[in-house]
Amino acid sequence: MEFRRFGRTGWNVSEIGYGMWGMGGWTGSEDVQSLRSLQKAIDLGCNFFDTAWAYGEGYSEKLLNQIIHQNPEKMLYSATKIPPKNQKWPSRREFSLDDCYPPQHIEEYVQRSLKNIGVDTIDLIQFHTWEDSWLDDNRWAKKMEELRRAGKIQAVGISMNRWEPWNGVKAIRSGLIDVVQVIYNIFDQNPEDELFPACQEMDVAVIARVPFDEGTLTGSLTLESKWPEGDWRNS
Repeated sequence: MEFRRFGRTGWNVSEIGYGMWGMGGWTGSEDVQSLRSLQKAIDLGCNFFDTAWAYGEGYSEKLLNQIIHQNPEKMLYSATKIPPKNQKWPSRREFSLDDCYPPQHIEEYVQRSLKNIGVDTIDLIQFHTWEDSWLDDNRWAKKMEELRRAGKIQAVGISMNRWEPWNGVKAIRSGLIDVVQVIYNIFDQNPEDELFPACQEMDVAVIARVPFDEGTLTGSLTLESKWPEGDWRNS
């Protein structure tokens, strides 16, 4: 495994992280298989795990809890996300901070994630949706700083809407964000235009998500591929 500095956090993270969306129970995944897969990743050097409360209403976070505590000798970084209060993905221009991330909601879900993951401090807490217009309302930033001072979180990030890498550049340049998570693969390279240069300038770390375009670039999908009932890939 190769490692690199994770922006201004200074963390030495594996170049390949583990996204835990598929372990939220909605794909028909089995916990034994999920935990075996996570352990294999750790054995191969992976030390960065990205989950969210929305992945099974905390289910995926609880699996992360198990694997972290099964490897107490390892430095494993936990990253999770606060769901928008209105439970709507992706975000839209008309959504206000009160619609999605009022301070009390931020506090509530940080506490839930701390309990689910079983840690005193979450390494990276992310907003699961984002609008740069929310920079005009500094209540979210004040709450994050309060949580940081209390030792409940270390770094703050944003998870950006698909095809909208520009809708985060202001947040990066504000100096209030440590990490951005954005879709980046051979089909979608728009982040190279504005987002990545801003991140480099501000020393903000980048999590490139959907590197295999949700499976289409793995070489494993065919016209006959099938998924469990209710899986969005059936649509």
